[in-house]
Amino acid sequence: MGTTTAQIDPERTDAFLESLLERAANTMSLFGIYVGDRLGYYDALASAGPLTAPALAAATDTHERYAREWLEHQTVTGVLTVENPGDDPTDRRYALPGSYVEVLCEPDSLNYLAPLAGLVAGLGAPLEDVIEAFRTGGGVPFAAYGDACHEGIAAMNRPAFVSQLGPEWLASISDVDAALRDGGRVADLGCGHGWSSIGVAEHYPEAIVDGYDLDAASVERATENVAERGVDDRVTVHNRDAGDPGIDGDYDLVMAFECVHDLSDPIAVLETMRRLAGDDGAVLVVDERAGESFSPEGNEIEPLLYGFSVLHCLPVGMVDEPATGTGTVMRPDTLAEYATSAGFSTVDVLPIENFFFRFYRLRQ
Repeated sequence: MGTTTAQIDPERTDAFLESLLERAANTMSLFGIYVGDRLGYYDALASAGPLTAPALAAATDTHERYAREWLEHQTVTGVLTVENPGDDPTDRRYALPGSYVEVLCEPDSLNYLAPLAGLVAGLGAPLEDVIEAFRTGGGVPFAAYGDACHEGIAAMNRPAFVSQLGPEWLASISDVDAALRDGGRVADLGCGHGWSSIGVAEHYPEAIVDGYDLDAASVERATENVAERGVDDRVTVHNRDAGDPGIDGDYDLVMAFECVHDLSDPIAVLETMRRLAGDDGAVLVVDERAGESFSPEGNEIEPLLYGFSVLHCLPVGMVDEPATGTGTVMRPDTLAEYATSAGFSTVDVLPIENFFFRFYRLRQ
């Protein structure tokens, strides 16, 4: 049936037009945050502000005219403040509000969200390939998303992994906590840039961690991060496919953080996890806190999760054949289905509260 004039609500149309303009402005504001983060503008303003455009440009070795445009853009979008808006453009002094400093400048703060801008900017890098994948049913390689996206993902997870993973999440699982305090061994599948492996090693000084990731660039970056944090005597990162049946070992904890939904063959990886844990080890999967089932409204984070899924996680997960096509919005029943197919008997949702993550313990 075609749309008729009687079915059109002009007020609803106008509201939708306004919302699209607002979304466009917000998206470009996010890109502006990425520019400021990459160029060190926020750090300069936090440490020496308020600053004029010439002073900011000098402090960051950038061009004054670009710095001025960025400062004005950040001001009208509510990120920065200006002390003297009526003065000559080169004399205006701009400041980063103190309440925003940890959000934009402190990488280990749980409120650090600047990397989200780079992550979103990186999602656009292979957009034409994503569109073609929609037509063909193929996938888009993880590497196609580039450093902005990869660094954004890692930096978004870093604060929680280094400050909460050990002292809060793992410490709440009594048998795991005891094993790691006693020098247990950990396999971290899909470790990315290594922050989950680092978080375990820093909290449990006797634990030995093996990280595994298929992406060579991520493994290289993880190895650098491990060395910089001084835990390279106990953390080793391997460039291996987590679904490789040749991976062996005997681990007290086998974990996979925020990666099962990205896998073309999650069942193979869960089979690896079950084998590495043996009869006595624990298996922990941490993934997105999607709703129990689909609803038109979604839960509070599903608009974000679906965005990541359409632009990144589903295309990445469709690269290899056959592909399960999970996507970011992996619901509890879906993981339970995969776990059963991989040979697990039960899947428990652990009572760990988190805005973004759900914690699953898989049992033999």
